[in-house]
Amino acid sequence: MELPAVGVFIFVFFAGNNRFDLVPLFLLGIWQIHYLNRAFIFPFRIRSTTRQMPLVIPLVGIAFNTLNAYTNALWIGSFGIYAMDWIIDPRFLLGIALFFGGWIGNLHSDTMLRNLRRDNKIGYKIPNGKLFRWVSSPNYLCEIIEWAGWAIATWSTAGLAFSIFTAANLVPRAISHHHWYRNNFKTYPSGRKALIPYLL
Repeated sequence: MELPAVGVFIFVFFAGNNRFDLVPLFLLGIWQIHYLNRAFIFPFRIRSTTRQMPLVIPLVGIAFNTLNAYTNALWIGSFGIYAMDWIIDPRFLLGIALFFGGWIGNLHSDTMLRNLRRDNKIGYKIPNGKLFRWVSSPNYLCEIIEWAGWAIATWSTAGLAFSIFTAANLVPRAISHHHWYRNNFKTYPSGRKALIPYLL
């Protein structure tokens, strides 16, 4: 599902006028950092289950990732204006800090979830420690932060649309996971929130 986000972005970006400019190349690089992991590393790290996925889910995922990569790459590679002084603009610096903070938190939280099933044990466990002390889905929280950072760093409509879509997709999933944990584990930490510490 994530493969178009790698290939389509590269193809559209290098067809654009900004393909040799430093800031757009940097933005290309951080996009690829996320999606190379999602497309080629993450799938081999997760513990496979016997659960099946309806065909419509990967088809919608492929369609979304194709359109999303196209619009973001078109902006970065062709329409965006990123002079060299953009790298010291507060929007760029804040956005990049949020992107990498979210990316690192997302990777770490995913790794913690993966390690709950170490030694091929089956069944569900309560994740504990690090960001899981405060929220049930820190991986979703960090991904929302990551793409909010992208929207700010690129200062683009395409980035903003992606950030909003990410939140619209992951907030309900985080709430659903939180309710599932609460319903299935009587010892689930009572102070832990679904997505935003102390609030939601």
